[in-house]
This record gives sequence, structure tokens and C-alpha cells, in this order.
Amino acid sequence: MHPVTLGLIREGKTPPDKRVPLTPKKCVEAQTTFPNLTVVVQESPIRSYADQEYRDLGIDVRADMSGCDILLGVKEVPVDQLIPNKTYMFFSHTVKKQPANRKLLRAVLEKNITLIDYEMLTNADGERIVAFGRYAGIVGAYNGLLAYGRKHDLYRLKPAYQCVDMDDMQEEFFKVRALPPIKIAVTGSGRVAQGALEVLDRMGIRKVSVYDFLYLDFKEPVYAQLRSSDYNARQDGRVWDTPDFHRHPELYKSTFDKFLPVTDLLIACAYWHPAAPKLFTEEDTRRADFRINTIADVTCDVNGSVPTTKRSSTIQDPLFDYNPQNRELEGACSRPANITVMAVDNLPCELPRNASRDFGRQLLDNVFPHLLRDDADEVIQRATITRNGQLTERYQYLSDYVAD
Repeated sequence: MHPVTLGLIREGKTPPDKRVPLTPKKCVEAQTTFPNLTVVVQESPIRSYADQEYRDLGIDVRADMSGCDILLGVKEVPVDQLIPNKTYMFFSHTVKKQPANRKLLRAVLEKNITLIDYEMLTNADGERIVAFGRYAGIVGAYNGLLAYGRKHDLYRLKPAYQCVDMDDMQEEFFKVRALPPIKIAVTGSGRVAQGALEVLDRMGIRKVSVYDFLYLDFKEPVYAQLRSSDYNARQDGRVWDTPDFHRHPELYKSTFDKFLPVTDLLIACAYWHPAAPKLFTEEDTRRADFRINTIADVTCDVNGSVPTTKRSSTIQDPLFDYNPQNRELEGACSRPANITVMAVDNLPCELPRNASRDFGRQLLDNVFPHLLRDDADEVIQRATITRNGQLTERYQYLSDYVAD
């Protein structure tokens, strides 16, 4: 391997993001594992790991990143901060032709930048190999319980972003012992859902089967994990087939209505395709048997699978109410009959140190061997959106997106 200088850039997007691709210890590990690698960190006043923490472990911290070969960030890089002729790796949010980042991709092409997108890093089976999803689920479930406690005046959990790390957050878990025997539904089976289940398990909330969730009563709070087959079905009555659902979600209908009369708190963690059915409708929220009164929409698809998510919320102000009668949004916990919604769209930012440690582990194990040694499996190639001022073959479909 030829010498490579890798730079961790300062996050420039507003609001600022405190996460980092590599923690100080992960920088040291990277340099030890890949002897020809040098890691440089750009000075930052907002990063969850202070500049001095990197310096204490012998990592060079400086302002100028122009001498680096590869630049790693987390969120989109402001156009005026892009350095021409470099290789960047960050979440660009451009592959779905997101309007807000059209100028960014244009600038990347104009500045002859090679752009590798974390979101597109996959294994041979098409599964993502780096993501912050686990911590989205962890914080999302915590915020869901926070919202339920606040709505019903049962307890007050300290907001996750005010916790130093997850250990600090776990000190709050004992407060949920004040929960009555409610039923909590968690949708999904991926990283996000697994993160949510971690929290519920550590809180001591018992997991039950979907059947028992639907048909039995309990004297304690319980939760059930709902997979796609539990709340969707083919419109033509054919037998459930998971690959078919992922290929043709438009051929399916929601059967989530059976959960509406028995669920108190919904924690939505399932990936949703725009062609897939929504969990329920706004009309359903006015049904006499609609029992859900608190929703943690961890996926945060505005006007998506959860129709009450009409906007996203912020870390500092995470909750709002949906009034089923007039379909309007109101202040959080303002009426008992309202549905209280948590829809923060950057949940991992609430535990930036933990999320960064987890993400760095994934980079070291799953990405750096391909990035810094041999990309025989084309892991990096598949995730490279631009090279030499041009869209790569895989991403030619973005041509009209960046056209003048």
C-alpha cells in the first residue's frame, strides 16, 4: 500500500453535527492496522471528541486539510468548503435526487472530486456495511418512552442529548418502572429496530409474541416486534413472500388495522418505500377503537408510513401533537385525546460519542480493507458516485439531476 494521508474534516453543516467517523482510539487503531496510513484531524470546536483528546494520543490536529488524500466527514459538506481534486467520503444524500443537495453534487463534479457515499457501501448481497441505524433505534425508543411518560405525567426522563453517553442515559431507565401495563409495538427487523429492542430489553420490558400481543392482556408493560409480514398482505390474497414484497411493494396492502385497538405506544423502525402501503390512515385515527396515543417515528418519513408525521422535529424540541379531529398539529402533550409524536430526523446525534465509536468500528472492519488495500470485491467502486469530474457508470441516472 502506498502512503495515504486521511483527514477527518470539521462538520460544516448547520445545525452542527457532533459525530465523527473515527474516535481518537480508532485513529490510532487505523494507523496500527494500516502501517502506511497517516490520520490527520481538522480543528473543530463542536466535535463530541475534543481536539485535545486526539492530540493526547499523538494524532496531528490542524486547520489545513489540503495535504490529505482522502477526506472523511459525516454529513454533507458545504459547497464552499470542498477542496478540489480530492477524494471525499460522507453521507451526500444525493442518490435519490434530493433537491436540497443538487448544488452539492454539481459542485463535486465541477471541482473534480471523487465522492464515495457511505450509504452506498454494501456487501455482495447488497446489504449496507456502515450505518448509524443502531443508535437511531436506541435513541428513538428512549425518546418514545420519554414522550409516553411526559404525555401521561408518569415520569420525566432526561433528554438523551443531555446525557454524556449511553451509560449516563441508562441511569434513567429505572424511571420507566412507573409504566402501567401498556403494549408497545416495534416495527422492523434491521439495525434500527434492533437498537430499539436493546433499550426496551434493558429497561426490563418483556417481549411477547405477536399472537399474545394481539389477544392476551398483561399485568405489566410488554412489547412485540412486528415484521413486514405481520402487518402487510398481498392484495390478491397470494401467500406472503418477503423478496416479492421488497420488489413490488405496490402490490401489497396494510393489515396493521388489527394492531390499532391493542397498541398504546408505536415505535416505527421499519424502512418504508413510497410505493408501500402506509400503516394506517388519518381517518383511522378517528376510529373509536384507535388506541395508539404516542408514536416514536424513528424512520421519520414525513407524510410516509406514519401519516401523523406531518413534519420532523428537533433534538431540542422533539415532540408535537396530532389532533385527530381536525388533522392539525398542536403543542406537545396539549390534549389527552391528541396523539403525541416524536419525529426527530437526526437521532444518533443525541449520543454522538457512542454513535461515533460504533460507526468507526464498522469503518475499520468493513470499509478500510477495501479502501486502503484491495477493492477486488468492488465495495468502494459500487459506492463511488463521481470520479474525474464525471458521474460513474452506476450513477449515470443522476445526469438530469445535475444538468443545468
